[in-house]
Amino acid sequence: MNKDYELILLAAGHGRRMRSSKNKVLLPLLNKPLIEYPLTLFLKDENCSHIILVVKEDEVKLITDLLQQEQMYSEKTITIAIGGTERQHSVYKGLQKLKNKTSSGLVMIHDGARPFIEQQAIDRLNEAAQKTGAAILGVPAKDTIKAVHSDHTVKTTLPRSELWQIQTPQAFDSSVVLQAHEKARTDSFLGTDDASLVERLEKAVLVVEGSYDNIKITTPEDMVTGKAILLHREQQDK
Repeated sequence: MNKDYELILLAAGHGRRMRSSKNKVLLPLLNKPLIEYPLTLFLKDENCSHIILVVKEDEVKLITDLLQQEQMYSEKTITIAIGGTERQHSVYKGLQKLKNKTSSGLVMIHDGARPFIEQQAIDRLNEAAQKTGAAILGVPAKDTIKAVHSDHTVKTTLPRSELWQIQTPQAFDSSVVLQAHEKARTDSFLGTDDASLVERLEKAVLVVEGSYDNIKITTPEDMVTGKAILLHREQQDK
């Protein structure tokens, strides 16, 4: 049986690669803000006991007004945290708001710009994290991946059978990921995801297969793909 977990949902991005003056998680996708899709799913998950929504300081009122308008905001289940200058700093700010920071606590960390996460994937991740204390979602790489020199010549071709594209949520024992973030701060280390910080503790991280639909909305082209995913899901549900 899956255990209760707390969620850090990151919504403090800037949308530079989206070429938008607006936070990308607030951009409309089929008439709903991006952030509403993952938030709705996690609010419905009976194992999600507490959501820490990390936002930019100047968008607190905007986002809380949006959630109240959609009847999604409750101080009992959603805590607002102010993000930092980097994603890693925002996660750390969210970790400070955990209700259970001990080894018995479980936290999932998810990008608000990944609106297509599915309940089955969350359940598989929850089960794996209970057993290992550190589990992440990912999918096998479809394309050939090459390491490239600064002059754009190929350095080496990496073995595709060993390569996975890593996604969120990522799930950890609360005390483990807190320790990992504290060590990163002490060492002035900036990682590309939370698992990379946990790996520095020499702790094994289990990769759980996710879905190719679980894309991160980063560029305008991703919005086109996102609309196609939603329309395909609507057709499947009919």
